Amino acid sequence: METEVLRIVTGQQRVTDLTERSAAYVRGRGDGLLHLFTPHATAGLALFELGAGSDVDLEELVDRIFPRDDRYVHRHGSDGHGADHLVPVFVSPSLVVPVFNGALALGTWQSIALVDTNRDNPERQVRLSFLEG
Repeated sequence: METEVLRIVTGQQRVTDLTERSAAYVRGRGDGLLHLFTPHATAGLALFELGAGSDVDLEELVDRIFPRDDRYVHRHGSDGHGADHLVPVFVSPSLVVPVFNGALALGTWQSIALVDTNRDNPERQVRLSFLEG
């Protein structure tokens, strides 16, 4: 299995498109599986449409489901940081995408995205691993 770590600076951005970087990683590798994993307690990976408003809708949904206030028992960091620790329950920290002939087998409107609501830590990692087969 081959692997590489992407270093990502999210800043205030909650949704980061990883589709092109993932496609570049698998280009020319043949058939197999791309596994993505982010080793963070406050971030996850998702497959969904980006750029047509869904990313904005996701941000609004996250704000509605996880209000940024003092209701959380987990309270270190910025206001509402406890909510950040609940995100990986709903947005998994790992994801697998089929690869055929060196290309991601995504649907027409599917993109690979890092979802990170934690504004206290803008530096993230995503490990890409390719399993040939």
